[in-house]
Amino acid sequence: MKPNDKAKRLRIYISSTDKYEHSPLYEVIVYSARKHGLTGATVLKGIMGYGASSEIYTNKLWEISEKVPLVVEIIDEPQKIDSFIESFKSLFESIGKGHIITVDETTVLMHKQGNKT
Repeated sequence: MKPNDKAKRLRIYISSTDKYEHSPLYEVIVYSARKHGLTGATVLKGIMGYGASSEIYTNKLWEISEKVPLVVEIIDEPQKIDSFIESFKSLFESIGKGHIITVDETTVLMHKQGNKT
């Protein structure tokens, strides 16, 4: 991607305790994005939030398992994002957990690849 290229930003809102089969859902998404050749993915951890259930999730020291909101964010060329969404749509339809997936247009201001070390 070059400066001023049009891109799409995909955001997937899930919970830190969501799983697909026996793996954390956020890991499944990130590994799938890499397998599909997307530029990169970032998992953002929320400190508090609630979803459709209206149950408030927060990071408290006395809780046994940490259940907090997560956002997986991916920015890439529009056709790559569209293809990736189609590839995992059935996965999200099969899991019984709440989630929301958004996509919006964005403009790349800077993109510099780092060296692999």
